[in-house]
Order: sequence, then C-alpha cells, then structure tokens
Amino acid sequence: MFTPEDAEAWARRGEKVILVRTETSPEDVAGMYAAQGILTSRGGLTSHAAVVGRGMGKTCVVGCGDITVDEEALEFRRGNFRVRQGDVIALDGETGKVIMGPVATKPSEIVQVLLEKSIGPDDSAIFRYFHTIMRWADEVRTLGVRSNADTPAGAATAVAFGAEGIGLTRTEHMFFKPEERIAIVREMIMAEDHPARLKALERLLPMQRDDFIGIFRVMDGRPVTIRLLDPPLHEFLPKEKEVGKELAAERAKRRRNRERIAELEKTLAKLRALQEANPMLGHRGCRLGVTYPEIYEMQVRAIFEAAATLVREGVRVEPEVMIPLVGTRGEMRLMREATVRTAEVVLAEAGVRVPYTVGTMIEVPRAALIADQIAREAEFFSFGTNDLTQLTYGYSRDDAGKFLPHYLEKGLLPGDPFRVLDQEGVGELIRIGIERGRKTRPDLKVGICGEHGGEPSSVEFCHRVGMSYVSCSPFMIPIARLAAAQARIKEQRGA
Repeated sequence: MFTPEDAEAWARRGEKVILVRTETSPEDVAGMYAAQGILTSRGGLTSHAAVVGRGMGKTCVVGCGDITVDEEALEFRRGNFRVRQGDVIALDGETGKVIMGPVATKPSEIVQVLLEKSIGPDDSAIFRYFHTIMRWADEVRTLGVRSNADTPAGAATAVAFGAEGIGLTRTEHMFFKPEERIAIVREMIMAEDHPARLKALERLLPMQRDDFIGIFRVMDGRPVTIRLLDPPLHEFLPKEKEVGKELAAERAKRRRNRERIAELEKTLAKLRALQEANPMLGHRGCRLGVTYPEIYEMQVRAIFEAAATLVREGVRVEPEVMIPLVGTRGEMRLMREATVRTAEVVLAEAGVRVPYTVGTMIEVPRAALIADQIAREAEFFSFGTNDLTQLTYGYSRDDAGKFLPHYLEKGLLPGDPFRVLDQEGVGELIRIGIERGRKTRPDLKVGICGEHGGEPSSVEFCHRVGMSYVSCSPFMIPIARLAAAQARIKEQRGA
C-alpha cells in the first residue's frame, strides 16, 4: 500500500499490508500501526520510519535507495521493474532485502508468551530458556534498563520484556493518533495570535492528560521520563505541494468556492512563512518553550493533572520531566523554573504531593561540555545520542544513508555511527558530560535514550562510563539486559 489510508482500509479487511513511502512522517503513524512492515526509499537508522517502526515492533527497511517510490502512481520501480499497489512483497528487516512474493514466517515463541499470551509458558521450552537467561542476567547486571514508549500499549510491552521504567516518552507522537488531533495541533502552530493558540491548547490538554494517565497506570510506580515537545514544527504541517495542488484545483473549478480558496491561500502563505533552511537545527526543542511557553505549560499541566488523578486512586507515580535540546544554562534554568511553577500550581489545586524531577536531554555537544553548569539546574541527564551523533559528526541522520555505505566500504568508518555508538568522539563527549555533571551534582542520575541503548557494545560503554541506565525500544530490552550483565562480568574479570 502506498498511502496510510489504504493501509488502514486493507488491514481492516483482514489483509496483511506493507506500507511503502518515499519517507514517513508523523501523519503516517496510523498507517504504520495498521501495517505489518514499512518500506521507504529514503532515511536511515534514526529516521522517522526506523525509530517509530522499531518502537512498534514492526519490520522496517528504510533508505532503500535501489527503488524509486511514486506515491501518486501507486507503485515503486527498480529500473524497468514495477511493483504496484496490491502486489505481494516480503521484507527482511535484518538484511534489508525486498522480496517479491510471499515468504513463509514463524512467530516468535517469546513474543507469543509475553505479549500475545497465545501459548502457555509450560508449553514453550524456548520461553523457559529465555526466562532463565534473563534471570541470570538481572542477578549480575548493575546497569538499569528502561524503555522508550509513547503509548500505554508500548509501556505494557516494555514491562512485559522487563523494563524497569520509561527512559523516553516522545510526546509529539501522541499528537497523531487518533487522527483528529493533528488538525488541532496545526491550528495551534498556525494560530495568528496568543489567544488563538491558547484555545487550541485547551482542546489538546485533556487528550494529553489521558495519554499520561494511561502510561502512568501501566508503569505502576516505575519512573517515567517524559520529553516535552521536540521536533521541528514543519513535521506537523500539511505538505506545501499538496496544499498548492488543492488550491490550483479549486481555482480551476467553474463554480469557485471563494471561502475555501481564501483559506488555502492563507494556509499556503503561513506554510511558507514557517519554512526553515535547516529545520533540524531550527525552531524545535526548548526553543519552542522559550518562544511559545504556553505549549510546554499545557504539557506540564497535563502530566501533573494525570499524576494527581492516579495518586488519588492509590496508584504510585514518578514523573521525570525532560527538557529537550538544551545548550545553555540559561535555557535550562528558564525551562526548569517554568516547569516547577506549573507543577506546583497543579499539585496545590489537587491537594496532593507527587515526587518528581526535572532534567534534560543532552544532545547538543555544547551541553556536554558545560555539563557542570547545566547540572546546577537539571536533576538528571539523558543522552540523546541520535542527535548528539548527528551534531558531532555534522551528518544529517535522515540523509546519511546516501554516503555512509561508501564510507563503510572504503573503511573510512568502523561502522555506522547511528547504529553503533562512536565511543571515540561521541562517547568522549558523553564521558565528559557525566564527569562534569557529577562534579556539580554527585548523585546525578544519567541515562541514554538514543537508538544505541539496545546495541551491545554501546550498552557496555554505558556501563563503563557509569551511567545509571540505558533506554531502548521495547523489543530490544532483552538484548540490553543481557549486554548489561556481560559488561558487568567483563569488568569483574578485568577484561
């Protein structure tokens, strides 16, 4: 299927579908949920399709540069060979192969037991072996293992696989499911003035609150690190090309809808005004909190209203509010003060107390270098190694797939730094950040929440530099638990 709408429609009919896109965006999330697998011609290991698909446990092949995807013609091509909507293909997520025709598969017995509950533990020798090895690993390891999760279902999967908490909740992923939310988010972004933005935020508040209630309830007292809104604003907006096509079609009609034309013209003008030369380095992260403090205020209010609701029910809650993309102490101080102010107002209104902390995601190299200053304001650090790798190397994580294979082939890099942590460069920034942060705050909790959190050699590095925990996608938790135990054993043996 070449559109998320078709993927959903065919899935509702009981078909197993693969969503094929040039690249995915947050608007595609509903179709990604409906699909068995995802194939894109652009992107890399930390692109939207890879990160979201991995969190969903979907098979993904991203950055498949050998194919050209034509979403309008509903086909993809490799040379003269065409694959059209409705054709049967299979994906091998390990090798990146796209295979014509069906391929016989067998479900994981571990997943069946832990998630689907379709066979009992007594019926599965593999599960018993898995459980024994995980128990041995947990008895040995000292490094905590958390999960990245954005929904109650994701949190439940994480708990089933042994997560001790959530190390990253990406709140922006909550804005695209169910689908009606995106219209409200766009209304907020494109608001002409402060009152109009507040009106949209008032409609989003109860939705965010319900999101957090669901996650907190599943985690039942385990710590939950919630990252406030981070991605570039353009990711939430309609594509300029699509708006332009609709505008042209309206203008070409004999009976023109002048109101609709005026609305589309206004939208197009706003889209152009919001365009950025480099969105990944532009108006995102804590910069949103500085320019539009009402956005973060709404999210913090939703977090603590949810926490208060559950505390009154007798459910333990431990929120950790994380400020993204901080690069100066001033940014962190301003955001922490605003967060605490809103949290205390909400808790006072509810008449309850909730233990909470406010920290930051270290993903800008400057933040690692001045970690001693930032630690005066932040109660915990979480290294966001996707962006930290991107900003340290100067490689766009969405475009690096075009040249990284040549670098690897020529031996210019030992491995893909977006898959295996670069311990020499990025790792040195992490080591400096931990060392300097703990000089200021000796009890500083430190984690990692980039996609490296489930890669064995990266987990070993995290153990070695004294991190408190790693956080990874739910399905990578067993790998992280085992790797953490192996790292501890190596340390004990002096290896």
